Amino acid sequence: MEEKRLYGIRGATCTENNAESITKAVGELCDAVFKAHNMETADIVSIQFTVTPDLDALNPATALRRYKHAGIDTSSVPLFCSQEPVIKGMSPRVIRLLVTAYLPVGTAISHQYMNGTQNLRPDLSERH
Repeated sequence: MEEKRLYGIRGATCTENNAESITKAVGELCDAVFKAHNMETADIVSIQFTVTPDLDALNPATALRRYKHAGIDTSSVPLFCSQEPVIKGMSPRVIRLLVTAYLPVGTAISHQYMNGTQNLRPDLSERH
């Protein structure tokens, strides 16, 4: 049996403030994290989202439940969402995520920053 440990995988995306855009952005961000780490539903402990205050059309947790994933059933995954603190000069329309998952020891973590959020954490970002 392969030894696993708990990892935290970060990511972010920008989106327009409507249900369709939020659903698409959240789904694509989560798909990128799931695929980059060859995740299965059983690997995921929980997913936490934060949103900037200008995104109020749809909760990202609801968006993720609506999005159809290949191979991942998010209906059994605990999801949580909170609002980002308001900070002067903050980037607008940003959804951040933290996926907590058990992955094989030594897994190279690939944080996913998409749709203009690469500047939030250039030290962790890959170009998308």
